[in-house]
Amino acid sequence: MDDSPHQNTGWMPYWVALSQILGVAALAVTGTWLSHYRGGFAWSGNLQFNVHPLCMVLGMVFLCGDALLVYRVFRNETKKATKILHGVLHILALIISLVGIIAVFQFHKSSGIPDMYSLHSWCGMATFVFYILQWILGFVMFFVPEVGFTYKAKFKPMHVFVGLSLLVCAIASCLLGLTEKLFFSIPKDYSKMPPEGILANTLGLLLVAFGTVVGYILTRDEWRRQPLPEEQALSIDFKTLTEGESPCEP
Repeated sequence: MDDSPHQNTGWMPYWVALSQILGVAALAVTGTWLSHYRGGFAWSGNLQFNVHPLCMVLGMVFLCGDALLVYRVFRNETKKATKILHGVLHILALIISLVGIIAVFQFHKSSGIPDMYSLHSWCGMATFVFYILQWILGFVMFFVPEVGFTYKAKFKPMHVFVGLSLLVCAIASCLLGLTEKLFFSIPKDYSKMPPEGILANTLGLLLVAFGTVVGYILTRDEWRRQPLPEEQALSIDFKTLTEGESPCEP
């Protein structure tokens, strides 16, 4: 990363590294918990459920968080390249999360368990649906060239806010799901702090820490990606062509 005044990053690389350490640790703990204490993974039978938490942590939390960090990390690449990477990471997050949702619905159906009755399922499904809407609106606003510069500029703050809010909602849904699963799996022993409970609680703390670090990075104004000189020139030219405004006008 460039530490010039134009692209001043300060301590940001260290915070980004910390976020990745926390994210990978959360994935590792998720895999360890489900493999060691819950029997592993399969696409049928009781083990099919375990696909759900792994996919949701990977998709809705880790990949979502990394997609939000793209514009902070890739500061000297072209705006088009970072925009494509941002969209692709979100698409991967949606696909992986969809696999996790399908897994839990199929598990419920085969086990005779009702769907969509808990607060976890309501919050999780609402987050997933709004995630899809956020991606569609973002694609239309920022990839369709016919959309005017003014509309893009007005939509961008809301897009950024909703993106971070969805990460918070995804982590909150994970915490609800963790607690629900532990109450179902070890209802009598959970209060005695068994190793499984401690490991799952640790996963919850890692998810919160990951979201906190990502949120901190995204809310530091001095770490925002500044337009490259050629992008500023193109932006002025595009605005002039599409809206008839002269860059010399006040």
